[in-house]
Amino acid sequence: MKKELHPANYRPVAFKDMSNGDVFISRSTANTRETIEIDGVEYPLVKLDISNTSHPFYTGKQTLVDTAGRVDKFMNRYSKHMQNRQK
Repeated sequence: MKKELHPANYRPVAFKDMSNGDVFISRSTANTRETIEIDGVEYPLVKLDISNTSHPFYTGKQTLVDTAGRVDKFMNRYSKHMQNRQK
């Protein structure tokens, strides 16, 4: 790896998902004012509103939009109007 590739403040940082309390550690240059102690080691803390452990897409709780159903509803609703115009 090249020397001096990363900034000087590139260090391990704890990220905490505030919606479910999940904490994970990654390297970052994010500026923080708070710290958290994990397993006896103190890390700078970055608070997140949402992460992969609480986001609906990653947790499988996302509702899928049924576009085919929408098209069918539209066709059923306006088919009467289309038939009247053809007469």
